[in-house]
Amino acid sequence: MPFYVSPEQAMKDKADYARKGIARGRSGVVIQYDGGILFVAPNPSRALHKISEIYDRIAFAAVGRYNEYEALRKAGVRHADLTGYQYDRQDVTARGLANWYAQTLGTIFTDSPKPFEVEIVVAEVGETPAEDQIYRITFDGSVNDEHGYVAMGGQADKISAVLKERYVEGASVSDALAVAIAGLQAQANGDRAEITAGQLEVAVLERGRDHRTFRRIAGAPLEALLAEATAAAPAVAAEGEAAGGGAAGGEGAEPVGGSGAPDGGSATAGRGGTAPPGGEQARPPAGDGGAGG
Repeated sequence: MPFYVSPEQAMKDKADYARKGIARGRSGVVIQYDGGILFVAPNPSRALHKISEIYDRIAFAAVGRYNEYEALRKAGVRHADLTGYQYDRQDVTARGLANWYAQTLGTIFTDSPKPFEVEIVVAEVGETPAEDQIYRITFDGSVNDEHGYVAMGGQADKISAVLKERYVEGASVSDALAVAIAGLQAQANGDRAEITAGQLEVAVLERGRDHRTFRRIAGAPLEALLAEATAAAPAVAAEGEAAGGGAAGGEGAEPVGGSGAPDGGSATAGRGGTAPPGGEQARPPAGDGGAGG
């Protein structure tokens, strides 16, 4: 005879399962700089990417279970290509993709016995910094409109605290990388081990590039950039403290639809604004990290 489980308890169990799975993996940081948007994630693999291009000015970053977020990435590329082909390339936006991912993940979370153990960021670089868009989508379909920076996966609260303290608007790419690395090192519980170029996956959306703005930074260019970031780190820390913890903005992003399940809030932090309309299945945002990612 089957046992009855209330919908509230079922949703809570799914959310707890997804959070625990995500929390076992590494984190990622997405941060704005003067020339675009920087993506940084610990990833020793040169073949299995956590950061990828989706469309001309749009990129995708993820943490969690690799096979699940890779399936989402491929589906997002197909969706963007189909939208651009049927209508116009200008109709493909990060906002539209974020809503599409929200609906997809929300449906999986509600209908599937096992939710996806993933958390993703969709970012679009604009003509000016004010036009940049960064959206964080959690395992349950919640969407958050972030400004300046966002940390996802792993111990995102610790990372976000460092980013809040040190982030400054209009920083150079090396300064932004220094802030991101300082945030990632905050997970080490005081053990500030040196991060090498071979341990990082780094990419940018460059505002000044024509047509396709996505560019990976690896090899010698990444080593040079990392050396600049290491040299700039003390000055960046002092500047961030003097600025009072970064640029103005609301803390704690607001999920689409304004509703959430009663089992708690997000352990993943960023600089929140108002989420784009049209997202589906708004529930409590994800916790941390990524299993297998």
